[in-house]
Amino acid sequence: MTIHVLPAHVARLIAAGEVVSRPLDVVRELVENALDAGATRLEIDLDGGGLTLIRVRDNGAGIPAGAAALAPVRHATSKLAPDVQAVDHVTTLGFRGEALWAAAQAGDLHLVTRPAAQVGATEVHAQGETVTVRRASAPAGTTVTVRHLFAALPARRRTQAPAPTEVREVTALVSRYVLHHPELHWRLVVDGEARLTHAPADHRGAVASVYGSLNANRVLPVDAPGVTGVVSRPELTRARRDRMHLSVNGRPILAPPELEKAVIDAYAELLPAGAAPLCVLNLTVNPEDHNPNVHPAKQVVALADLPALTGRVRDAVAQALAAHPLARHAPAPLPVTDPAHAPQHPAFPALELLGLYQDLYLLAQAEGDLWIVDAHAAHERALFEQFTRDLGSASPHELPEPELLHLTPAQTARLHERDAELRAWGLTIEAFGAGLARLRTLPATLAPLPVPRLHELIVEAALGDHPDPRRDVLGRLACAPALKAGEITLTAGRGILAALNACEQPWSCPHGRPTVLRLSERDLAHAFGRRGVRDVARGRDETARAAVVAAAGRTQ
Repeated sequence: MTIHVLPAHVARLIAAGEVVSRPLDVVRELVENALDAGATRLEIDLDGGGLTLIRVRDNGAGIPAGAAALAPVRHATSKLAPDVQAVDHVTTLGFRGEALWAAAQAGDLHLVTRPAAQVGATEVHAQGETVTVRRASAPAGTTVTVRHLFAALPARRRTQAPAPTEVREVTALVSRYVLHHPELHWRLVVDGEARLTHAPADHRGAVASVYGSLNANRVLPVDAPGVTGVVSRPELTRARRDRMHLSVNGRPILAPPELEKAVIDAYAELLPAGAAPLCVLNLTVNPEDHNPNVHPAKQVVALADLPALTGRVRDAVAQALAAHPLARHAPAPLPVTDPAHAPQHPAFPALELLGLYQDLYLLAQAEGDLWIVDAHAAHERALFEQFTRDLGSASPHELPEPELLHLTPAQTARLHERDAELRAWGLTIEAFGAGLARLRTLPATLAPLPVPRLHELIVEAALGDHPDPRRDVLGRLACAPALKAGEITLTAGRGILAALNACEQPWSCPHGRPTVLRLSERDLAHAFGRRGVRDVARGRDETARAAVVAAAGRTQ
């Protein structure tokens, strides 16, 4: 269709209010326009976090000369017929006709476009409601440039996020499009530096471009009617669902919890509780069975038959997993060290080991109570505090040969932000350009750990989205080598209890799970219905009484 201005009664049905509130919104709208134009190559340039310049070049269909002047007019669109029924049959990523108009309201819009069959290009300049058009020379396709975003809106500009934050968000957004449209050429350049490049490939290739080849080697293809993409093998999991990516009819979305749960349910017992896989799934539904107009940024879509779709997703993922062998390698256990001369925690008693239950739980007694200790969580806490104490206490361990890393665009952005902090620990990662980096040194206390994929785990956690990367690194590395069910003996149990007693915070593991449970004899007697229980102050009662007596002595 050619560009036309939607009638008021149709525009009211799709109006979403202000489309551009930050540079990220401009990038999203321009990328969607390029995809709708059938582009096979997209290049995105960003300067100053997008406030200085945003440019998107594509080799798509272009805009005919006679229609170019309408492009920055509000509700002027070629993607939606000017009738009410078209609103219920959206087949394109964009459809409101607000993107270019909103960009011109917020900044200085410059557009150069040419269809392949047209002689000469058209240049459009728009600022506010002022639009000028002239002839130009350019290759086939469209280049849209937005400069000086919010320069005329000082209050809005002052409230924008810092440039590194916006770059990280834009990088994550472009990465999503790469994952869901892997058959295209993509290039993202930030302040003159290439942050993300991708040549046409399948979904596995897109995972390699965004998350690195090590992750790409651990994904399995999914190919079922209406559900295509990749899912990770069970050993590639995360504590968060931040790498579960779904799209509907080519549009990256914030997936409904039901769809995320369907993916996780397909793993069944292959996935530990609380873990989430990496997945990139493209879902295809009939245009009339989804509504992309329920969110201003179109990130949320309404689906007509969500239960049926979740069933299709669950079955597709389950079939993909069933078609491959899924055995995994166990990490080597790290022996327990007994800190014999370490100070004891003032509020944590010296526990006397009584026995072992289910090869995981330690049964102990102290202060007249029965204590049940999760040996894995306790060992994890002790290792975490040991690593915390030792980190930075020795010179960094220099690798014999620097290891070449493939960083995701988001990791590259975080490396620029955290470089000084990481070097202070002894972790040296040098940017090498084009999404590459060199790992030169590791903290001396972490380098010898018997943990599979040690370097990968350290870099992933250090450059992850956790607000405290140091804690995330040490927490992950404490979990992997901590003794697990079947590896715990009475001798190891005594060492774990002594190590836990020496911890500054012995009550939970680094991830927040409790290390100990406490049960008094009085509670046991009541549970058994014993009426002649010995009425002797024990356990918590005894501790509380001692505190009262001590307080009374101080007041005399």
